[in-house]
Amino acid sequence: MTITANAATGTQRSVLDALEAESIHIIREVLAEFEKPGLLFSGGKDSVVVLHLLAKAVFPGRVPIPVVHIDTGHNFAEVLNFRDSVVQKYGLNLVVGSVQEYIDRGELTELPDGTRNRLQTRVLLDTIESNGFDVVFGGARRDEDKARAKERILSLRDEFGVWDPRNQRPEIWSLYNGRHEPDWHVRAFPISNWTERDIWAYIQRENIELPPIYFAHCRQVFERDGMWRALTPVSQPNADEPVVVKQVRYRTVGDASCTGAVLSAADTVEKVLDELAIATITERGATRADDRISAAGMEDRKTEGYF
Repeated sequence: MTITANAATGTQRSVLDALEAESIHIIREVLAEFEKPGLLFSGGKDSVVVLHLLAKAVFPGRVPIPVVHIDTGHNFAEVLNFRDSVVQKYGLNLVVGSVQEYIDRGELTELPDGTRNRLQTRVLLDTIESNGFDVVFGGARRDEDKARAKERILSLRDEFGVWDPRNQRPEIWSLYNGRHEPDWHVRAFPISNWTERDIWAYIQRENIELPPIYFAHCRQVFERDGMWRALTPVSQPNADEPVVVKQVRYRTVGDASCTGAVLSAADTVEKVLDELAIATITERGATRADDRISAAGMEDRKTEGYF
């Protein structure tokens, strides 16, 4: 879709062009430098944009690498349905790592709070190793969290999948060094320099389809710790948490048991952009309970191997 004067200014258009060019450059460098790349794909907006950029980077060829989804078993149904439709549309090879299978085998234990985000790490690392991926693309952005702001575009993970924020390579003049030990791997983040608003402006410009959960809809929810939680089989209210119907949307999607919705009337991309123009809290800070555990919650998980 061609962007119009009403949809964005010339400045915004040039910003998006620059971000797109940088991301495509990174993607092409990684595809040329590594032997077996994969793309972490949750069906969320950021991974959808990375897939769109990847498709542009290899056009007119087809997307040549597998997409990898670490399924917690607590995903929103709308997102899983969207994931499957995208896989079919692009003719992708989908690799799924299942947290539930690890729990069923006794290799992971359910957490006391019922959430599964922390349980993803073991499954992710095993999936990377068993498939021989030497690099995986991710949709992380630096504006999401202080820990992600510390990360390089090409981020080394050692033989245990550990990220050391004190041991990173400089990335000067858009030169990216992917050299690593044989049993290490690399995470590549081509949209590191994008903001949430950049993502949505690009979605608008490129007419990119998203799961409907990102737009305002009526849903049964209950309030906990200042967040609206969806009523689902894995997200149940306590006795003092009444279930109500609210018009909500999701700024980020993940484990339904710890991801909150925001009250919103934004049922189009244009309205989402208007809403973000006055937002003062990042999407993870506003809607992810697992990121509120401590100021260093994300960094702790990342050093363990989380993406």
